[in-house]
Amino acid sequence: MSDKEYKKSQQIKNSDDDEKDEPDEQEESSFQTGSITVSKDGHFIHCLTIIGQIEGHYILPRQNKTTKYEHVIPQLVAIEESKEIEGLLIILNTVGGDVEAGLAIAELLSTMTTPTASLVLGGGHSIGVPLAVSCKKSFIVPSATMTVHPVRMNGLVLGVPQTLSYFEKMQDRIINFVANNSKISRSGFRRLMMKTGELVMDVGTVLDGEGAVKAGLIDELGGLSDALSFLDSQIVRGDE
Repeated sequence: MSDKEYKKSQQIKNSDDDEKDEPDEQEESSFQTGSITVSKDGHFIHCLTIIGQIEGHYILPRQNKTTKYEHVIPQLVAIEESKEIEGLLIILNTVGGDVEAGLAIAELLSTMTTPTASLVLGGGHSIGVPLAVSCKKSFIVPSATMTVHPVRMNGLVLGVPQTLSYFEKMQDRIINFVANNSKISRSGFRRLMMKTGELVMDVGTVLDGEGAVKAGLIDELGGLSDALSFLDSQIVRGDE
């Protein structure tokens, strides 16, 4: 075999190997995006994870685990318009992040007609609280925690009355959203935000799973099977 023929045969072999590898890459891609659709009894439920830090208008360092709101928002639109997907499960383990980006995702979730459920695992801190309460039904595992604290800003902050007014308006938006989408009152949530003596060098409250339910933030203690059972019941009810 000549050198020319040998090189040609190697090129064909390499192209065949690439084609064989494609299905594996496609199977992995759905998991790498933190989003997957599963079928149960002929019904399709989409699972979307919100993890790490909510990334907003600024790109965070590469070593940070992030949820990019410009990726999540189109997915929510597609799920709402899909004729196949009948339920949406949001799994949360987030430290918080960009306030406006997190609130934007929460507002979209709260206005969906598709049955939704949220499950807090690990933590649902800061802007993760509005995200957790935005679904039709919220669940939290006993070992998870939720941190409630006032709105903070990074970078240059000007000490003028307008800055304070902006902070207060942003905080009021969060308080109103949480109160409208959970069982806690506005005054009760504000008290959790402003509590002193619990967080080192900060104000706010840390709630475990049971505490979050008692406070009225989360509907029930429960895990994955409980959240999926709720969505199944909503889908069956819709069929009737």
